[in-house]
Order: sequence, then structure tokens, then C-alpha cells
Amino acid sequence: MNKFRRPPRRRSPSIRSDETVDYKNTSLLRRFVSEQGKILSRRMNRLSSKQQRLIATAIKRARILALLPFSNNEN
Repeated sequence: MNKFRRPPRRRSPSIRSDETVDYKNTSLLRRFVSEQGKILSRRMNRLSSKQQRLIATAIKRARILALLPFSNNEN
């Protein structure tokens, strides 16, 4: 008997089929960046490895083009 077992939860996909992963889609990319400006891990994002790679490269491109901040230093 394993009393620490959790029931499986149905999770909605993080990226909908009509959304495209693109560096210009900043509203989508902001969902995968933490408050400190770090790219969230794949487990927190609930993405496949291919989706995570696409998100990471899109975030890095958006940072270089100043569409997203590199860090969020609001002290």
C-alpha cells in the first residue's frame, strides 16, 4: 500500500495547436520565463523536449532583439 501516491491529473497542454513558437510571439514566450527572467525547466513547463528547445531558442532570439528582458532586476 502506497499512501503517498497521487491520482493522475489531466493537464491542459501549455502550447495550443493554433499558437506558433516564434520569437515575435512575446505573449507566448513570457509564460515560459520566471519572474527573475530565467527560462523555466521542461518539467515546470510541461513541454516535450522538442518544444522546450524551440521555446528556449525563441526566448534567446527575443532577448537579443530586445523583445524580452535578459533579467528582471526590480529591487
